[in-house]
Amino acid sequence: MKNNFKRELSDVMRGIVFLLALGLIVFISVDTFMHRPFLTNTVYMHFQLWVCIVFMTEFFVQVALAGHRWRFFCRNILFLLVSVPYLNIVTQLNLQLDEQQLYFVRFIPLLRAAYAMALVIRYVSTSRIVGIFWSYLSIVLMVVYFSSLIFLEQEQPVNPGVPDYWSSLWWCCLETTTIGASVNPVTVVGKVLAALLSVMGVVMFPLFTVYLGNIVTRYVARRNAAAIK
Repeated sequence: MKNNFKRELSDVMRGIVFLLALGLIVFISVDTFMHRPFLTNTVYMHFQLWVCIVFMTEFFVQVALAGHRWRFFCRNILFLLVSVPYLNIVTQLNLQLDEQQLYFVRFIPLLRAAYAMALVIRYVSTSRIVGIFWSYLSIVLMVVYFSSLIFLEQEQPVNPGVPDYWSSLWWCCLETTTIGASVNPVTVVGKVLAALLSVMGVVMFPLFTVYLGNIVTRYVARRNAAAIK
């Protein structure tokens, strides 16, 4: 009975984090597309603050429910660190950061959001292998999407090759697949994204190849077993 309650509480907290993560992504997307200055958007600032508080609360709830609490805390402390509302802290303390630095600080909670979404997708999958595959795929898609928002924000004002969001998204997709795009980034941020997306593509796509190869191997084995019978 006690274990069932812990499992249900953990699932509820993960569901709440998942929904808030979606809300955070929608907020940032709308502000980016509308070129809205997020520091003057009091609704967003309050929303991110409470989202981060819930993220941190969920982390400590998971620690309390874990069988080995200290081990769980040490292994997952990164998710606590990215859940801190740094943007609200910076504005409250009047720390002097330029607009570009503040823009990146704004994206820190999205790391926690991406993990939460990948975890939920893996949890609802039918098997462990399928869950791992969809978790990896969801992380790749979210990284590409977040990168497209950052690339649009940084490159559009100075790069004529990025006239709209779709050009930014297309560039990110080509860089992730390591095909390469005809548009060359001109900002430091764009060049860093090009390197990071290429590295991610080199690392992640072999995993998908292994997964698909495993599916084909199992299918052939079942066909051969059926033919023998």
